[in-house]
Amino acid sequence: MGNKKSKRSRSKKNKTNADQALALDYVRAWVLPVPPPLKPSAADVDDFLPVQATRRGDVLFELHSHSNHSDGFLSPSALVERAHRNGVKVLALTDHDTMAGIPEAVSAASKFGMRIIPGVEISALYNPREVAGAGETVHILAYYGMCGPSRCDELDGMLLNIRDGRYLRAKNMLEKLTTLKVPIKWEHVNKIAGDGVAPGRLHIARALVEMGYVENLRQAFNKYLGDDGPAYARGSEPFAETVVQLISRTGGFSALAHPWSLKNPDAIIRSLKGAGLNGMEVYRSDGEVNGFSELAEKYGLLKLGGSDFHGRGGKDESDVGTVKLAITTLCCFLKMARSIWSSAMKDILLKFAEEPSAANLGNMLKFGRLTKFAGFSPINNGIHVVDFCLSSWSSNDDIEDVELEEVRLKLAHYAE
Repeated sequence: MGNKKSKRSRSKKNKTNADQALALDYVRAWVLPVPPPLKPSAADVDDFLPVQATRRGDVLFELHSHSNHSDGFLSPSALVERAHRNGVKVLALTDHDTMAGIPEAVSAASKFGMRIIPGVEISALYNPREVAGAGETVHILAYYGMCGPSRCDELDGMLLNIRDGRYLRAKNMLEKLTTLKVPIKWEHVNKIAGDGVAPGRLHIARALVEMGYVENLRQAFNKYLGDDGPAYARGSEPFAETVVQLISRTGGFSALAHPWSLKNPDAIIRSLKGAGLNGMEVYRSDGEVNGFSELAEKYGLLKLGGSDFHGRGGKDESDVGTVKLAITTLCCFLKMARSIWSSAMKDILLKFAEEPSAANLGNMLKFGRLTKFAGFSPINNGIHVVDFCLSSWSSNDDIEDVELEEVRLKLAHYAE
C-alpha cells in the first residue's frame, strides 16, 4: 500500500517538473530573441541600490511599474536600468493613463537585452447604476505587444480625456485643501509633476510634505487625499466595463490592479469578467493576498502580480522585480497574451495596407526597437513592410501565429 502511494507521489512530482520544464522553455523562447546585452558604462548605472546578482536561468517579469511620465520618481531609462540590476528580464511599464514613456524604455532596454511590454494603468469608475458622483475608483492594467495597440486613436482618445480630467481634479483638490487651511499653489504641483505630466494625488501629496503640512506621503493620503479624505475629488474616468472592452478591442490583455484596495471586490470582479477581463493581481512582494486567489479562481481569471514600483525610496515600497511569478503562471500569461497580440499585429498591418504612408509607418513603429527609418516609400517598398515591422517589434517568434500572407498580398499591390 505504501509503495503505491510512493509511486503516485513520484509520478505526480515528475509530471509537475516536466510541466515546469516545458513552461520554462516556452517563456525563454519568447524572451531570448532580444539581442544580447551590452555592458553598461559607469554613467549608466543607477546607484539607488547595490548591484544584486542574477541567478543563472531566472526569467523574472515585472508587470506593474511607473516612471516620471505619471507619478513615478524615475525616468523610463533609470527604471529600466534599475530593473536590469534587479534581474528583471521583461518589464511592463504601466504609467497612469499614458504610454508616453514606452519609446524611451524600449530604447534603454535594448542595451541590456531586456524586453519591454508596452502597458498602461487606466483609471476607471465602477458604478453599476451609473449614478453621477457615485461608484468606486478602479484601475485596469493593459498589456500590449511590441506592435502596440490596434485602433490606437481610440485608446489615445480615452487616455487624453482621462488626463484632461486629472487637471480639473487636481485643481478641485487644491481648492478643498485651501478650504481646510492647507493651501498649495498650482505652480508647486505642476513643478513636481513635470512638463506635460497630468498631476495626480501623489504629486499633491509630495507638495503637502514639502510645505510641511504632513510628515510623509502616507500621512498626506490618510489625512487629506485618500478615497474618503476631505480633499479627495474625482476626475473624468470612464466606466470600468468600458475600459476593459476597449482594451480587448485594441488588442490588449486586461488585468485588474490591486483589487485588495476595493470596497466591493467580488461584485466588481464579476462585472469586469463579464466585460472581458483576462486576469487580476493576486501576488505582492509579501506573497499571495488572502482571499483574492480564490476570487480569481471563482471567475476564471489568470493570477498575476507586480511590485507597483514608483521609486519613492521608502521602506514601505516594494522594489521593482520583487514579485516572483511562477514560471507556469508566466507561460499561461504569454500564451493568452500572444494570441491577442498576434491578432492585433495582423489588424495593424492590414490597416496599413489600406493606407500605406510614412506617417502611418512611424505610428506603427513608435513602440518598436527601430524607431528611425529613412527612404521609406510605400509605393516601392510596400511588399517589405511586414518584415520591417516584425524586425522592429521583435516578433519573429510570433510569425507562425499570424496569417501574414493576406497582408503581403495586399501590400504587393503597392510595389507594382
